[in-house]
Amino acid sequence: MSDLESSTRDGVVTLLLRRPDKANALNCSLVEDLHDALDTALEHEPSLLVLRGDGRNFCAGFDFTGFEELPVSELAWRFVRIEQLLQRLAHAPFATAALAQGGCFGAGADLVVACSTRVATPDARFRMPGWRFGLALGTRRLARCVGADNAMGMLEEAVVLDAARALELALIDEICAADAWMPRVAKARATAGLLDAGSRARLAQILTADTRAADMASLIESLTAGDLKARIRGFRATS
Repeated sequence: MSDLESSTRDGVVTLLLRRPDKANALNCSLVEDLHDALDTALEHEPSLLVLRGDGRNFCAGFDFTGFEELPVSELAWRFVRIEQLLQRLAHAPFATAALAQGGCFGAGADLVVACSTRVATPDARFRMPGWRFGLALGTRRLARCVGADNAMGMLEEAVVLDAARALELALIDEICAADAWMPRVAKARATAGLLDAGSRARLAQILTADTRAADMASLIESLTAGDLKARIRGFRATS
């Protein structure tokens, strides 16, 4: 069974992360499945793409399982592929929405930030601990979302934010129980349909600051600044 389930209805593509036993953490196959799903979506030009997580959590971020056995180049490449995925979501020519519940940690929280509509259940929790091992992943996108000062505090302290605090910071747009998600998706689809696909894509391109090259450069610099595995090992020992 695939780690990702894709379905399409009425112009809405829904991507369901399906690793509930791992809190939908991003292993290599799930990231590549998400890339493939975005390739398909770009071919069919949906009105809206929705990201969801199966089970109690949205996404626990990077799956560190077996990282010690990986060559450093492969380990670094996995982070690069996640950054590329986040960039594709943030610059998608169609509307995107994250419907998040439970844990939204690390790159899982970055998935939420990369979407144009961000809805979370009252029990959602957000934490971005990547800078605890010096990882520059999604940093500028977060700063644009919540402001540089708030981003600094979130990344420096790596505290867990509840849904109410995430809403206050504009990390999410709305708190909404899961049983009310479908009306919220219908609203997002209706809003996306107010413009034709080409006009919406051009508007998104104009309004979205394009820092993709700088973001990737920052990530590469952070990945190559010293012993990556030792930094991850130290982070995991204290987190």
